[in-house]
Amino acid sequence: MITKNIYNKVLGLAVAALTLVACTDTWDDHYNGASTGVMEGSLWDAIQKDANLSNFASVVQACGYDKSLASSQVFTVFAPTNDALSKDEADALIASYNQQKGKVNDEENTTIKEFLQNHIALYNFSTSSKSNDSIVLMNGKYAILKSGQIDNTPLTSTNKLYGNGVLFTVGSKVNYFANVFEYLRKDNALDSVANFFYNSMFYRREFQPEKSVEGGIVDGKTVYLDSVFVQQNDLFDSEFLRARLNSEDSVYWMVVPTNEVWADLVDEYKEYFNYDNNVEDRDSLHYTNTRMAIVKGTAFSRTLNTDKMLQDSAMSTNAVTNFTSRRYTWGADSLHYYQYFYPLQAGGIFTGTTEVECSNGKVMKSSDWPFDKRETFFQTRIIEAESQGAIQTVSKVERVQGSDTLQVETITPQSRYVTSDNAFYNTVSNNGFVEFEPAITTVNHSVTFNITDVLSNIGYDIYLVTAPALANDSNATAIQRLPTVVRCTLGFHNQQGVAQTDQVVSSYTTNPDVVDYIKIAEDYKFPVCSYGLEEENAQVTLKVETRVSSTQQRNNTHTRTMRIDCIILKPHEE
Repeated sequence: MITKNIYNKVLGLAVAALTLVACTDTWDDHYNGASTGVMEGSLWDAIQKDANLSNFASVVQACGYDKSLASSQVFTVFAPTNDALSKDEADALIASYNQQKGKVNDEENTTIKEFLQNHIALYNFSTSSKSNDSIVLMNGKYAILKSGQIDNTPLTSTNKLYGNGVLFTVGSKVNYFANVFEYLRKDNALDSVANFFYNSMFYRREFQPEKSVEGGIVDGKTVYLDSVFVQQNDLFDSEFLRARLNSEDSVYWMVVPTNEVWADLVDEYKEYFNYDNNVEDRDSLHYTNTRMAIVKGTAFSRTLNTDKMLQDSAMSTNAVTNFTSRRYTWGADSLHYYQYFYPLQAGGIFTGTTEVECSNGKVMKSSDWPFDKRETFFQTRIIEAESQGAIQTVSKVERVQGSDTLQVETITPQSRYVTSDNAFYNTVSNNGFVEFEPAITTVNHSVTFNITDVLSNIGYDIYLVTAPALANDSNATAIQRLPTVVRCTLGFHNQQGVAQTDQVVSSYTTNPDVVDYIKIAEDYKFPVCSYGLEEENAQVTLKVETRVSSTQQRNNTHTRTMRIDCIILKPHEE
């Protein structure tokens, strides 16, 4: 049996010819029509002359495929006889083709994609008593061709060779088997999710010059004799679903909400993705991210999710499997978004769904949504102080130097790391923090942190986490281990995009010898969202200031040095 991978390699060869098992003619003899057993004329000549293929011929001609089947390009055709395809059925296919013509691309016209291309393959194929080959039809579907049948459809005649290919006749239409992506718009109960995936913002026709046939240069531009297009969907990419649901080479399970569930989820989730009025493409971002919040984490590759693995957990295509990558992506290796435990047990994400088999997996229709948003997009945000881009600015004062007035930073950020032999190893987040050393000792200082990817109208419990001097130096002196006093102010935008501030902590004295989790706000809701925005200066910020008096500093009871581990925004739980 020719496997899919081997067959794909065969398709990539410069000379796309397969040996015909039933014949001994060479490819050149066959192509030139000189070998014994090769009938005169083209495939189209044979089809239109056969009275028992008249209904099939009418569809071929109406869709313009008569020109292809009369050309020098090589095909294998599985033509339904009139017993398999009635005149009324042929007329209905033609009517459907004409109704879609001009409204959809040929690649999407169901008469072409689901009927004609489902009965035609590129290149020569034949059968023998031992045949059991996987072939690719023109629409990309795989079919098993063996003695007497193609995908359980009986062959009524076989191996008729013509100048441009091989003709078979079949006793019934070759069944078209939708893949996961195609099935979405075949089920009326899934209209809503289908409309999202097939939206022209994401789903488009893309020209493939490397696969097209050049015909020369006209007015300085390349002209193509045969232009090849493919359908691309941005929602399959790494930024979104990370799953090519239309790939016939992959196997996916996807849990899909019915229309009623979809409407309820959109109504609930839209409040979390409310961007301010000045954000570019705010309406598009609101539309896309509200709906991606529903479907992200609902597709599962069976390559990763084996039967054995599913006994324990299901890893969606949006899950991060590597613990180091989890720390980088989400801030902690203990977080496991888009991974669901015991999916096959009662209450699991796969239970209670209606399963529909597809050519590359299955759709699992859900009328009772099994996903907890706290396991998907309701995520804890951890902003490591030492990470790149975390610090927006530090406090400055004016200093006169000659004739110039300069802005001089009052503190110097120094990244510190916890070694494995330190008592605070794996207690300080990511084993790193930033020590803000006073460059000017006579003033209090401040640092402003960027906080990105914040959802709107979700209650956050917000923590400022400080680190002890001992985490960097086990022999830190008493002076180095003094507490500091901090004030915290949140910055954010309102609906009009105007910057706002809210002093959430006026004065807090840190605990100097522990990792100190300071809850600076509880169930705090931001009015607008910054999720997915690329922000050089984030609209959501946290300003941390020292509030140590001169007396406290002079008496060595407090320090103006800050040691900040991270900032945590955790979805509030009642």
